[in-house]
Amino acid sequence: MNKLFIVAAVLAVAAAAPSSSYKPVEYKAPEITIVSQSDVRNLDGSSNWSYAGSDGITHDESQVQKKMQGVTYDSYGKETYGEVLGNTNKGSSYWISPEGQKFTLTWAADEAGFQPKSDHLPVAPVHVYELPVAPVHEYELPVAPALPTNALDSVIKSSKSNFILEIHVKFLS
Repeated sequence: MNKLFIVAAVLAVAAAAPSSSYKPVEYKAPEITIVSQSDVRNLDGSSNWSYAGSDGITHDESQVQKKMQGVTYDSYGKETYGEVLGNTNKGSSYWISPEGQKFTLTWAADEAGFQPKSDHLPVAPVHVYELPVAPVHEYELPVAPALPTNALDSVIKSSKSNFILEIHVKFLS
């Protein structure tokens, strides 16, 4: 029994060994070099940087510090709305897809949020809705005739007695 187990194990190891005809597929990435690069940092907090690759990719970005309205927190966590320093960024990128399609993306990021622009970005469809208009009716609403003052007192007294009667009936049942 043990010999049979050993023979089966040896056969399993032999079957699992890679065959000599197996050759892994080798992928060689294209050699891309940076052909230009710039990075300028200014004392006022602004900056400009860019680079270009040998494959045609370019990227430019500028950033400026700006005073804007925002939320600040003190050391106790109290929230205050007021003037804060923030960054506004503008930039563009250009690249070519593997299929040869050229893409350009420009953007701005400021207090209004991130605003990308490109001919290749999807755009939500524009729907033109016609808002419903409420119908206008020209008629007078019926008005109940006025009750005499002594009739109004009797209505109030009868409603009080009916209410007291209902309470007694519910309590007893």
